[in-house]
Amino acid sequence: MLFEELVRLAKLLESTPSRNEKVAQLAAALRGLDPGEAAIAVRLLTGEIFPAYSGLELGVGYSTLLEAVRSTAGVVPLDRRKLSVREVYEALLKIASFTGEDSRARKLRALRSLVAGMGRDEVEFLARFLLGEPRIGANEGLVLEALARAVGADAGEVRRAYMFAGDLGDLAQMLLSGVKPSEVTLRLFHPVRPMLAEMAASMREALRECGGRAALEFKYDGIRLQIHKRGREVRLFTRRLTDVTPSLPDVVELALEHVRAEEAVIDCEAVSFRGGKPLRFQDLVRRIRRKEDVRRMAEEMPFEIRAFDILYLNGRVLVDAPYAERWALLESTADPEILIERVVTSDLGEAEAFYARSLERGNEGVMVKRLDSPYVPGSRGKYWFKVKPAETLDLVIVGAEWGHGRRSGWLSDYYLAALDPSTGEFLVVGKTFKGLTDAEFEEMTRKLLELKVREEPWRVWVKPAIVAEVAFSEVQRSPKYRSGFALRFARIVRLRPDKSPYEASTIEDVRKVYEMQFRTKAKAGA
Repeated sequence: MLFEELVRLAKLLESTPSRNEKVAQLAAALRGLDPGEAAIAVRLLTGEIFPAYSGLELGVGYSTLLEAVRSTAGVVPLDRRKLSVREVYEALLKIASFTGEDSRARKLRALRSLVAGMGRDEVEFLARFLLGEPRIGANEGLVLEALARAVGADAGEVRRAYMFAGDLGDLAQMLLSGVKPSEVTLRLFHPVRPMLAEMAASMREALRECGGRAALEFKYDGIRLQIHKRGREVRLFTRRLTDVTPSLPDVVELALEHVRAEEAVIDCEAVSFRGGKPLRFQDLVRRIRRKEDVRRMAEEMPFEIRAFDILYLNGRVLVDAPYAERWALLESTADPEILIERVVTSDLGEAEAFYARSLERGNEGVMVKRLDSPYVPGSRGKYWFKVKPAETLDLVIVGAEWGHGRRSGWLSDYYLAALDPSTGEFLVVGKTFKGLTDAEFEEMTRKLLELKVREEPWRVWVKPAIVAEVAFSEVQRSPKYRSGFALRFARIVRLRPDKSPYEASTIEDVRKVYEMQFRTKAKAGA
């Protein structure tokens, strides 16, 4: 497949208003590609470029891309030829491999070489793909539908297969190679997206949603890790599917010492304590990002793990087994030293006492889990619930305005957005400049300019990539934003680099918070 053919497909999808027609067009195109090309095509069309678990980052921002395009405008290379999709992707892999002091200059030279032989439409869509803003309506859900149609499979089975594949490109390559969706399952050393939880307003509500009797676990303010173990080999993955094994040698040692199974995949929280109190999440993040002096950091900030689920054990995939059975297997596999603190109860008084004990120890709150719940990778459902004293939402920064006065020179008024899973869009629900320090404003400005996709005189719009935990006083109905909601007195509590934008709170989460307010407040007339 030539790159210009992919661009024509992108333009066709962009100009097609009907979702069903988009699905049909994409399905027909995928059927005509070999599996490797299909993997590249769906990644580029969705703006993802590389699998999350690969750890690869292009490291090319708006300014670098613009410089490359401007410097080659009007230049016609002597050996101009049409590039294939594979050749473009190989060039991007090469660009991602450049690191070190002169990496920007090397990336710029490689980009210039790549775009020099492209036509105007190719350059435009390459820029959209690389900035993560294709804006052609080929979101995750639509691509999954198209894949199902392309291989004649049930859409539900394809969605389930995606939970295990974790990457649309990998899934496309497998299905178009003849692998059935039912054959795509959890594999050792290939991370799956973590199961997510719904919000609950109180312990009473959480118990009721769980059928009256549930497991309660401490909710730590830690780093969620997925441990994959085979014999003496251990790999550690974050909730964003990034391999952080080299940064956490102490966690590898804990897994080898306390996980007795030959093969296992375990879900846990990594935490650290000082003086009996848990360290802040922001401090823990510094450790998993560290590439040098990791042993010294492990001594200064030793991690402990709190295992709470097991997904795979000695050749058996456990995600469909009920939580109660998975916990029994986890207990038989992992030593008590690394198990999370929990109780199983139907008594509200006992549940609230456990919740209070968790808060007293400096934790966020509790998780409440149905005893019959499956483990559903990457998904929320009425299975797990989180109860916390402070109401917060995890929102994505999609734009920012330049500050005034003391904040002059910084992008410091942030547009906060929630995910609409039905379209893959991020819908703005408010703005805030509160919660960050001067140093954080400066660092955030640098990051946002790297993510910039378009600019206006006083603000920039950016690729949805940065997740922030946001506190607020209430959710209001608002005609100002397309979402229909606005947060009152929003304030950033902390940044969540461990979370993918697609793990952010959804519009339905925002709507639920809005409705829950009226348990204690009167709702105005329509």
